[in-house]
Amino acid sequence: MTINPKVIESMKSFAESYAKSTDTFFCIDLDVTDSVIQGLSKNKELFGAPLCPCRYYDSKEDEISLAYWNCPCVPMRERKECHCMLFLTPENEFSSRLQSFKS
Repeated sequence: MTINPKVIESMKSFAESYAKSTDTFFCIDLDVTDSVIQGLSKNKELFGAPLCPCRYYDSKEDEISLAYWNCPCVPMRERKECHCMLFLTPENEFSSRLQSFKS
């Protein structure tokens, strides 16, 4: 499946804004960050919501309606715990100092 580039750019823009507003950073391994953005974009395009791509769901539609794992998920919003490693606190050993996709 080819993901609409506009959806990917929208997810990148969201991630940059959210990282800056929460003082979190992208993973030092940018392949991880890219993979998560791709997964969020795919779910956004297929289901209309950026459902966490790093978890298994019996029904993605049911999970989306609960909104618990829609990015930013409840653990991220409440405790700055990102299962996907998209948003990492500065003290996390896998945290970069990047909050932007632009060089």
